[in-house]
Amino acid sequence: MFDIFGFNETKKQKKRRILTENKRKGKTGEDIVAMNYRLRGYEVERTGKGHDLRVRQKDWTGRVVKSKVVEVKTGKARLSKLQKKTKKKKSNYKVERLNPYFY
Repeated sequence: MFDIFGFNETKKQKKRRILTENKRKGKTGEDIVAMNYRLRGYEVERTGKGHDLRVRQKDWTGRVVKSKVVEVKTGKARLSKLQKKTKKKKSNYKVERLNPYFY
């Protein structure tokens, strides 16, 4: 392929570049959402399978008042099969969608 800047880029290189950009956008989105929850007084924990974050709000005694799991999606990203399955199982599952400002 020949792009507008005059660089040759193969299909494989283009796909790798796009995947890297998407990964960076997703991580940025997760960081933004985590920061927003922390600013609202939630305790944020990074998780793995089926969702990105577990957020908890505690009262002054340290008891958990609210708890939910959050999946962060940027752009037009879709939920995976595992995420859809987790969403059906859990009543406290929330999908946060955003477009990072600088992408």
